[in-house]
Amino acid sequence: MRDQRRARPGPLPSCGRTRPRLRSAWGAPYNAPRHPQGAPRAVHQQGVTREPAAVDGDLNRLEHDLDSFDPRVRERSLRELAGAVQERRLALPEPGPRANLHCHTFFSYNAYGYSPSHIAWLAAKAGLAVVGIVDFDVLDGVDEFLGAGRLLNLRACAGMETRVFIPEFAPYVINSPGEPGISYHMAVGLPSADLDAEQQRFAAGLRATAQQRNRELVARVNEFLAPVTLDYDRDVIPLTPSGNATERHICLAYARRAQELFGNGPRLVEFWSEKLGTDAAALDLPLGVTLQQHIRQRTMKRGGVGYVQPDTGSFPRLADANRFILAAGGIPTHTWLDGTSEGEARIEELLHIVMQSGVCAINIIPDRNYTRGVADEKLRNLHAVVAVAKTMDLVIVVGTEMNAPGQKFVDDFDSAELAPLAPAFLAGAHIVYAHSVLQRRAGLGYTSRWASARLPSRAERNEFFGLLGERLRPHNEAALDGIDGDMTPDAILHRLD
Repeated sequence: MRDQRRARPGPLPSCGRTRPRLRSAWGAPYNAPRHPQGAPRAVHQQGVTREPAAVDGDLNRLEHDLDSFDPRVRERSLRELAGAVQERRLALPEPGPRANLHCHTFFSYNAYGYSPSHIAWLAAKAGLAVVGIVDFDVLDGVDEFLGAGRLLNLRACAGMETRVFIPEFAPYVINSPGEPGISYHMAVGLPSADLDAEQQRFAAGLRATAQQRNRELVARVNEFLAPVTLDYDRDVIPLTPSGNATERHICLAYARRAQELFGNGPRLVEFWSEKLGTDAAALDLPLGVTLQQHIRQRTMKRGGVGYVQPDTGSFPRLADANRFILAAGGIPTHTWLDGTSEGEARIEELLHIVMQSGVCAINIIPDRNYTRGVADEKLRNLHAVVAVAKTMDLVIVVGTEMNAPGQKFVDDFDSAELAPLAPAFLAGAHIVYAHSVLQRRAGLGYTSRWASARLPSRAERNEFFGLLGERLRPHNEAALDGIDGDMTPDAILHRLD
């Protein structure tokens, strides 16, 4: 487990410039870079400027503690950092024209071990206009992240990702490779993790189903990798802050278990070479990212020894998931992969179907859909899907995921390939943020009855929530005190004049 030490109170003393070697939440040094591309790397580099009294050593300690598994340590560290900003010992940049609304945290899997609080802090340091988290099958980070946004005067929104079955597209692979009818799906702009009893049962079912699927997977993989076997509760669950393990946690656990049994020498190379069918000497043993990727591909993905093809009952139906998302105050969001599958080749038909059950937004991961300086099919598909989404007045949500090493902290909005799309990306981020604030404060979000009555077309809703999101930040949210369903959209906007 991570060092759970208490943050020291008081001012930020001079502690030198040496950055301690950071460790993951489960104690092992990271093999991936600690900071993804686009994230501020240090106080003296990008983002934060400082007065002489606020120096790197103590800042590094506080940032390190933002990833503690103890929520009290995370909160205390973030409050110290926010206090240093408020007292002008640290200065954060003003928000610029970039956003990332798809960041996984360590509550599902973050490749850099980042907690919700740490992502909020890095977004403030980087000057993001809006930032959002999503985690697989849980809402564990929602309230922490929204609270961190308010503390840092950062536009923040939160959501969840899962998989669903779309009956109308049962014959077609959509965005889950090799799995017809199955689609990754999101809720964005959730106002809180406070759910009623029926919503809690649905959410608990998502978590329980995911964990049971993992336990069954481990049982199958254990047979193949024996004598390297895992006890799920002993070896996997402790790698997570709240018990929501993923395949990536399981891969790390297998790598660690093999190291325990065979050490770091020839026996370890021999074991993994035999099991993975490749020369393991090139796999960054004993715990490297390349090794873990090979373990996952060989044992857990389609064609692997532990893989079981999902059927129509493996995941909730799209309509049921959307009912849950809407009842929880979120925006149902379809996710787009790259346009190359049979299902995504019929994107307009697919979007019409999912919109009929409540989808109002589409999620895109831009960075995996272009190569700088190359005008290829990937880039053409990216621009085409954005054009379709704009024609349908869908809210466009973009981000980088951050659940695999090498993924950026924020997209290159100013690149030649993304610059023409950046206004739509930023508008979508403002819309989701404004929705989450109005929904939390008065139940007047994008999907509310108020919005449908006052702003009957999607275009009208996009314009209003986009303008509101541009004008609104946590420091002036109090201007919305007392708003209710009798107010017009213009009256709400005038509150921020």
